[in-house]
Amino acid sequence: MNDLFTWAALGSIAGASAATLLATNVIGGLIGPSGDKLRKWIAIAIALLLSYVTAAFADEAGGEKWVIAFFNALVIFSAALGVNQFPPGNRQATPTQVASGREPRVFRSWV
Repeated sequence: MNDLFTWAALGSIAGASAATLLATNVIGGLIGPSGDKLRKWIAIAIALLLSYVTAAFADEAGGEKWVIAFFNALVIFSAALGVNQFPPGNRQATPTQVASGREPRVFRSWV
């Protein structure tokens, strides 16, 4: 049970991103279809919360930790929602091919 989310994991970018993604999807799912429009705002709120709580526990950092916490929240948000991916309009469609039945089953498209 100690291998799932720990305080140390939530303090890392990967752990905070995973927690943000998970919480955003659960909250958005509980809200219903109208929650789809709110997911970005829910995600940025959770990312800011996690980042500033982590900064509050950082004893050795000075006053600049609050500025750094803001930028860390943007990184968490970007990683959680995939904002760092190409915009949808610029993505190249992946061509899919229907399996002809001649190639071995391993090499057939799963889609």
